[in-house]
Amino acid sequence: MPRPRSLTPDQLAAAALAVIDRDGLAGLSMRTVAKELGMSTMGLYRYVADRDALEGLVAERVLSSVDPTPPADDTPWSARIEVMVRRLRDSVGAHPAAVPLTLTHRHRLPGLLRWSESVLGLMAEGGIDGERRVVALRGLISYVVGAIQLEHLGSLAGAGTTAIAELPQDRFPYMTEAARHAAGIEAEREFFGGLTVYLRGLGG
Repeated sequence: MPRPRSLTPDQLAAAALAVIDRDGLAGLSMRTVAKELGMSTMGLYRYVADRDALEGLVAERVLSSVDPTPPADDTPWSARIEVMVRRLRDSVGAHPAAVPLTLTHRHRLPGLLRWSESVLGLMAEGGIDGERRVVALRGLISYVVGAIQLEHLGSLAGAGTTAIAELPQDRFPYMTEAARHAAGIEAEREFFGGLTVYLRGLGG
């Protein structure tokens, strides 16, 4: 592949994300992204300072498609937060290996900041104020990130559930019973079932 004359941040992000999707986050480096772009590693430094800067570009690319506009106000605030969470899950869940970047770079990602601003506004509508609102937002983001990672790294349909189901029932009666039920729960139902429990706990 011939070396491009110039590269845009979006092209850099696309190449870095392709590396992560294929090789995982551990595979991301200046060298691997340069190879993806068909150029030298030193040439890549003309466009981006280091791996940390690449990570930021990737995280923003993943989150830039998330619509931060709150849904129409003819539904309860908790139902509107669920819509906002669905949007976030759809974008982030498409690139599960990049999920940790949404946390480490969260303070400088316009996409996530706009989404968080809207969610905080909906929580304010629901009467969640002060420190409770801070903790509620953090808890919500933690739930989304953790649930996406569980879905892709340790799904209920995976070998881990089978192994738990085969534990001695006299020592792990609740775990083995849970594993037997877990095998039939689809990822969508698991994610939004857990989200419903969380939102009810907030009073939604």
